[in-house]
This record gives sequence, C-alpha cells and structure tokens, in this order.
Amino acid sequence: MTDTEIAAISLELDELHDKELETLQTLLEKQADLTPNATALVFGEESLSYRQLNERANQLAHLLISEVNRPDGLVGVCMERSVDMVIALLGIIKAGLAYVPLDPDYPEQRLEHMLEDADLKVLLTQGAVQSVLPGHSIPMLVLDECGAELDAQATTNPPHRAEADNLAYVIFTSGSTGRPKGVMNEHRGIVNRLLWMQEEYGLTGADRVLQKTPFSFDVSVWEFFWPLITGATLVVAKPGGHKDPAYLARLIAKERITTMHFVPSMLQVFLQEPVAATCDSLVRVICSGEALPHDLQTRFYNLFAATELHNLYGPTEAAIDVTYWACPREGSKGIVPIGRPVANTHIYIVDECGNPAPVGVPGELWIGGIQVARGYVNRPDLTADRFIPDPFANDENARIYRTGDLARYRTDGVIEFLGRIDHQVKLRGFRIELGEIETAVTSMHQVENCCVLYNETKQEITLFYEGNEEIPIKDLMGSLSKNLPKYMLPRKVHYFDKLPLNPNGKINRTQLKNEYF
Repeated sequence: MTDTEIAAISLELDELHDKELETLQTLLEKQADLTPNATALVFGEESLSYRQLNERANQLAHLLISEVNRPDGLVGVCMERSVDMVIALLGIIKAGLAYVPLDPDYPEQRLEHMLEDADLKVLLTQGAVQSVLPGHSIPMLVLDECGAELDAQATTNPPHRAEADNLAYVIFTSGSTGRPKGVMNEHRGIVNRLLWMQEEYGLTGADRVLQKTPFSFDVSVWEFFWPLITGATLVVAKPGGHKDPAYLARLIAKERITTMHFVPSMLQVFLQEPVAATCDSLVRVICSGEALPHDLQTRFYNLFAATELHNLYGPTEAAIDVTYWACPREGSKGIVPIGRPVANTHIYIVDECGNPAPVGVPGELWIGGIQVARGYVNRPDLTADRFIPDPFANDENARIYRTGDLARYRTDGVIEFLGRIDHQVKLRGFRIELGEIETAVTSMHQVENCCVLYNETKQEITLFYEGNEEIPIKDLMGSLSKNLPKYMLPRKVHYFDKLPLNPNGKINRTQLKNEYF
C-alpha cells in the first residue's frame, strides 16, 4: 500500500463531519478498488484476493437484496469461523443490512431468545451447524449448499442502500433479567472507530491481522473489518483455535502475524506457552475486555522487547472501544490506565447525582459522542434506562450511555478503570451479568435462594445456593447449560441449608467472600 493510499484512509477521520458519505460498505469497496490483486483473506490453505472477496460478497449481497428490500433489516449468522463466515458478514453489510451473530456453541434456549428478540429477516448458516438452531420460520440460506444460486448473481458492487445512521450489526450481551439483550450499532459509530484506529496505528499492505475472537464478541468487528479497509491481510483462525495457545503461537509464526488481540486472561496463558517466544513478527498486541494487570504488562515486555502493547476499553453499547492507552515499557507500578477518549468520543465520570466527579474521585463512567449505540433491539424500556440525553452537550439529540463501570480521572487527564458498581463482571473478555446466572439457578424447583459471586483473583464464578436438597453437580450443570453458554457456568458450587443473611434480610455476600475466596 502506498503512502498516498494510507494518507487517503487517514484523511477520512477528518471528514467525519459529513457522515452521510461513509459506511462500512463504501470503505470496503474503496479498498477493493485500490488493491484488487492483494491478498485479502487467508484461512488455512485457502486465500482470496481483494477482488475475489469483493465479488463473492457482492453475489451474496444481491441475493440478500432480493430477499430484504430495506436497510436496517437484521440478518442472523449462525456459522463457524471460515471463509464463508467472512463472506456472509461482508455480503450483509454490502446489502445495506445488519448482521446478528448467533454462536453455534450457545445453548438452544439462548439462541431461541435471540431469535425471538431480533426479528430476523433472513438467517445464514452452514450445513454442519444448522441443526443447533431451535425451530423457527425465518427464511434460511445454507451458504455451503447454495453455490449455484450464488453463482447466478452479479459480481458488481450493489447499490449503496445504507447510510451512516443505519444499523451495521447487533451483538447480544448478557442481561440481568436472565435474557440476553441485543445492542444495535450504526455505521457512523463503527466507521468512526475503525478510522480512528487506522489513524492511530496505521496498518499497511504489509500487515497481517489475526481474526480469532468469537464473532459474538464485539472485538471481532475490528478484527474482520479494519484490515479489509486498509489493504492488510486478514488471517482467520480455525474454529475453536482461540482457546488453544499452542495453535495460536504456531499460526502467528507461520503466517507472520503483525497485529492481534488478547483478553488479558488469555494473554497470560499465551505467555506461558513455550512456542510464544517464536512469534517475532508481532508489531502490536491490543488488549481489552478485562482489566490489564501491571505484572502481565511487565511479563509481556520481558518476552516481546520489540512489540507494542495497547490497552483499550469499551462496552458493546459504544462501537467496541472508546478509550486507548499505549503501555510504556518502563513505568511505575499500579493500575494500568484505560487512557484517553478516542476521536469524536466524550468520557464523563460522574457522582451518584450525575454531576462531574472531581479529579481523583471514583465515579460512574458515562460515554457520549458518535460511537454510542442506538440502543437495545426491541427493548425500549431498557434503552431508555441506559441511554439518556447528554446533559453536558449543546446538541439536544446527543445521548450518553451509562456504563455502570467505576473509574476516575488522574491529574494528567488519563482514566483509570476501577471495576463495577453493580453485579456485572468481565471474564475472559465476555461481559457477564451475575444476575442472569442467578435467574437461571432460581428457576430450578429445588432451589429456594442463591447468590453468584466472582472471584477476581482466581477469575472464576462461584455459586452459593440453598434449597430443600443438594442437587448432584452433573444435574445442576446440565440444567444450567440449557440456558447459559459455557463461559457463564460456575466453576465452583456450594450448597447451604440456609444462606447467611445481613440484618436487613439480604444474602451476606461479604461473609461468603471472606469465607470462600
């Protein structure tokens, strides 16, 4: 990629005031025109050039347009990581629609809730995983079985139907009521996020970005799209590969990966893998999803003397990340900051009354600006509660998202993340409402009361419950796995005839932590 092409991408950041001009579709097609013969996608032994990837995505887009004739329509994607998955996401975007990831590993009831809430217009899947989907009446395309139908479609770019305020994707997150909630993100937010990222880190045609994050986690959005709007190569890991540090290390070394993401807990495991030391192609590693411990930062730099480490922060409700921090190789111990706001984003730290907290004083972190999501799909009550008018902005249409995260400003304007103000936790990058687990447990007829706590030191979820009888652990986990994904299942379980209570009659969580953690 030439300096002129890189400058053209960077210039987009300065032109965001004219938001109607740019969507993911326009950015993807500009890059395909700039570097048609460059390698866009690698998956195992398969590879596609920018021209080939664009044409195959176009064929799917034309087919989808014939099925759904308006922007903002939601298209479900239940697929394993593959070339077809990438084509599915691009085809949906190029059709002016929004994609909704449906992880094949999710339990049937969770998928059922997602299908009910999303009101999908079409569902894309693969022959190997379509059986995991619960019963539904949604029109379905099995991509690896409809080759002739796709081949009959035009390979030309489809018309631009979506604008900046149309939806690009909807990702479901854990919900405190026991039901996941889908977050609606628009093109303007994700375009701002990607163009800021390119301005800050500057990928070129020589870069190779590893896509390993499950697509039900919003980090995957930049993994998929950032390389494909900058002329870099997207290298896709095999299904399940994100859990295997030895495989990841071999893949990084083989494919000469320069850029990738880790949640801190997985980075810790990766650094213990002997083969990790051979990954000398890495230029930058980006962390997010959990607090980054200072000692992990130190161990990273002890192993990778020439690789940058960056700590980013952001919820699904605000187009991935909203703050960033370049971790210094040398520095004082303590909290690794989450840094400063990204472009066109405002961070407020407020007290219980919604007034700005003084520097150094902890408060709730609020997010304002272009990356704030539209809200929760088909959940107007919850949207109104978490997305409120921005009291600090001059624009009457501006909104903020109340994160529920605890943070503080340092005297130099850098932000430190301090945890949660409620019962939500982050585990291996997944946001988990402990209340959702509690709801699933109390739905069992043998359970009278329960409490779910997170052991931050051991990074594990522990269940405490009382009931008329102790449930065999196999039966308990079997019941919970019908409603909860694997990452939300408790690692430890304690049965009580009667849980300890505070004087006010509530479960004494502090006593349980002191005795069991």
